[in-house]
Amino acid sequence: MNSIQQVAMQQIPVSLLTLIAGSLVTLVGLWVSQTHNLLPVQASQQAPLVDGFFNLMFAIAIALFLVVEGTILVFAIKFRKPKDDHTDGAPIEGNVPLEIFWTAIPTVIVFALGIYSVDVYKQMGGLESTTPAAVESHEYSDNGSAIAATISEAPSISEDTAPLSNKKIGIKGSPAQQNKAADLVVDVTGMQFAWIFNYPEDNITSGELHIPVGADVQLNIAATDVIHAFWVPQFRLKQDAIPGMSTELRFVATKTGTYPVVCTELCGGYHGSMRTQVIVHTAEEYQSWLQENRIAQQQELETVAVNPAQLSPSEYLTPYSSDMGINSATLAQIQK
Repeated sequence: MNSIQQVAMQQIPVSLLTLIAGSLVTLVGLWVSQTHNLLPVQASQQAPLVDGFFNLMFAIAIALFLVVEGTILVFAIKFRKPKDDHTDGAPIEGNVPLEIFWTAIPTVIVFALGIYSVDVYKQMGGLESTTPAAVESHEYSDNGSAIAATISEAPSISEDTAPLSNKKIGIKGSPAQQNKAADLVVDVTGMQFAWIFNYPEDNITSGELHIPVGADVQLNIAATDVIHAFWVPQFRLKQDAIPGMSTELRFVATKTGTYPVVCTELCGGYHGSMRTQVIVHTAEEYQSWLQENRIAQQQELETVAVNPAQLSPSEYLTPYSSDMGINSATLAQIQK
């Protein structure tokens, strides 16, 4: 029976066995790359782009692992040394076609991944759009939707010719987003060891990032001391905060929820605790948060410390007059 099987195996062309093995390896690699749970939930428009690239690299890695480890196991079993054989192995000088093959295949893979990664980076906004940009202003209505207002032509001086200190680097959004103004602009400051978020249009400062779902958000990121890195794993986005240089991160959140913001640059002894969170609201929830913080922070600004000894009797008693049932005429008589 063994001899019959050996004869049958010898009649199968090696190329056919290689094709079958290659197909199985490819299918296994694709299946694993699409069923793994290595990545967190997708919560931005850029996340599927990054995940698609990651899944392709993972599929290739799985396939290469199976080919290399499978070849080692097959050769270890098939060409193992017999029990009583103490002779030297056959001398092998090399195989030029094999050398070319296993050099060419990784080269092609690396070039293909490089081209793919550049395309992903361009779609995310890492490369500036060559289309002349227009400046478009937006404002939020009560229901949180963005309303386009005025569109004007871009300045005659392009960003490419502007001084380096005035240029922003980073993720600038898709080519379509780069041709219009963002729905929401937030100034982000990194410092040892905290993140500060300022909303210039609303005069609000927060230790957390609050944004509406579906809005085109632009973060202007800076640092006051050392290099930090703003990273939201669920958004698949990271951007350095560099002292003396403004960087930009533009994105659209697609899923409501609370997600961690992590500093990924070693910035000092308490680097590991430099964390906060981004809270993605519905449009109505975001408008409610804005209104509450406008009122709260305005009240904080209006609170002034005074010395009671420097107040006149009427000024001192005025805050308590309504509680005591005293009107202005009575206060005037007391003062006389």
